[in-house]
Amino acid sequence: MPRPPRVSSFVTAAEAVAQIEDGASIAILGCGGGNGEPAALIEALADRFEETGHPRDLTLIHSAGLGDRSGLGLAPLAREGLVKRAIGGHWGQTPQMSEMAAREQIEAYNLPLGVMYQLHREIGGGRPGLLTKTGLGTFADPRLEGGRMNETTVEELVELFEIDGEEYLFYKAYPVDYAFVRGHAADRRGNVTMYGEAAFLDCLALALAARAGGGKAIVQVKEVLAEGERVDSTRVKVPGVVADAIVADAAQMQTYESEDDPVYAGRTRRNLVEIPMELGARKVIARRAAQFLRPEAVVAVGVGMPDGIGSVLGEEGVEDRVTFTMETGLIGGVAAPGILFGAAMNFEAMLDSADVIDFYNGGGLDFAALGFAQLDRLGNANVSKYNGIVMGSGGFVDISQSARHLILCGTFTAAGLATTVADGRLRIDREGKVQKLMERVEQVTYSGPEAARAGNAMHVVTERAVFELRPDGLTLIEIAPGVDLERDVIGQMGFEPAVDAELRPMDARLFAAEPVGVFADAPAKPD
Repeated sequence: MPRPPRVSSFVTAAEAVAQIEDGASIAILGCGGGNGEPAALIEALADRFEETGHPRDLTLIHSAGLGDRSGLGLAPLAREGLVKRAIGGHWGQTPQMSEMAAREQIEAYNLPLGVMYQLHREIGGGRPGLLTKTGLGTFADPRLEGGRMNETTVEELVELFEIDGEEYLFYKAYPVDYAFVRGHAADRRGNVTMYGEAAFLDCLALALAARAGGGKAIVQVKEVLAEGERVDSTRVKVPGVVADAIVADAAQMQTYESEDDPVYAGRTRRNLVEIPMELGARKVIARRAAQFLRPEAVVAVGVGMPDGIGSVLGEEGVEDRVTFTMETGLIGGVAAPGILFGAAMNFEAMLDSADVIDFYNGGGLDFAALGFAQLDRLGNANVSKYNGIVMGSGGFVDISQSARHLILCGTFTAAGLATTVADGRLRIDREGKVQKLMERVEQVTYSGPEAARAGNAMHVVTERAVFELRPDGLTLIEIAPGVDLERDVIGQMGFEPAVDAELRPMDARLFAAEPVGVFADAPAKPD
């Protein structure tokens, strides 16, 4: 018998979450800095649990990290008894949930962010899962950890397949009973537009994933149009036939810092030359990484240290010489800094996140610049779990395995490092307490040996040294002016690196106040 057509209902946040039963699985939209986050629904769910003790034993699913590393995002839901299992692409934005995983209070999975975007599209189409090479040789590979982040987590969500002699990972579909997603406005027929939002993310995919399994898509919006008014049909992102319930929240913010910034919505542009970056270790790293890029290249940058690359290019007026992309679905422009990463300024196109990941997987990415927490002699990198902290990989795995040339960016040591950059030299005033280059990483988020076998280029850029990945591991190729090789580089590593026979100084212009002249002498992108 055919399924009857759905009719969207208009309810309060409390009414929407009142129907959620114990043991349900809830997929929640959002990415960092409040982008796409259905905060009213999250708060209502937390309030219901506080008042009644239900629902209990939920599975929370989130492709990206939600939160401000403090009390926002998923923090209100990080309560023992409320959550039984969490499947996340990134965890670091909500340390409260990470701590629950580290204390073995919940089952915890980390799957690559892009894999989750694509997997939700598969689930929405009624398919059994996602077959991909993404994650091979990393912690997501079942021969290592299969994405499981603690001892409490035992169920296998990832399987290894071989097709025509080639290895693939199969990420299994999981149930989505409820989807908490967000748009800007809805008409009375339940059609939702995301006009004014900073990214589409996997909004439609999550709504369809809930519908495909007989679940419900609950859509939070800032406003509901008056009777008789219609959302522009060309801007409908979630049609009324998919949206089960609409919840209006007049206090809804575009990001944690803006109610409606037209730059993040793509309606206007910002002059980036007027936002110079302070000269310091972060700017040195961003400048050196930028020197690897080539005009006309397609580039992805990660959160943290790498997002300074866009600022450097913007300051020098050459940001339009490359096309930056983001795993959140934005093409062109420059990533928003810090906690707002996921949004972008001056972007040219906004796609669903899964479509950008398809573009990456299909060979569209020339360069990627990502951060790192740990590196070892083989070129393995770790950003997902270290020092007992469940951080999650975010888009690191998807991007690092797709790019033709990966640039890992970060300070040489951590926890207390203080430096002075002036007059073409680097001075280390206080060394960091934590070594980041070690004999063996705690978890493999990027496999150096796999990259070397595939012939992919990889460099590591720090404020004091540059390394290149070669078949036998990392090799030191550059050292900063003013730095002592034995004391400041080799003496701060957990292994003895190979040193290039023609070890050279880093460009002194990187350490000066004047512009470096990025792309002034750069050859064009190779065909």
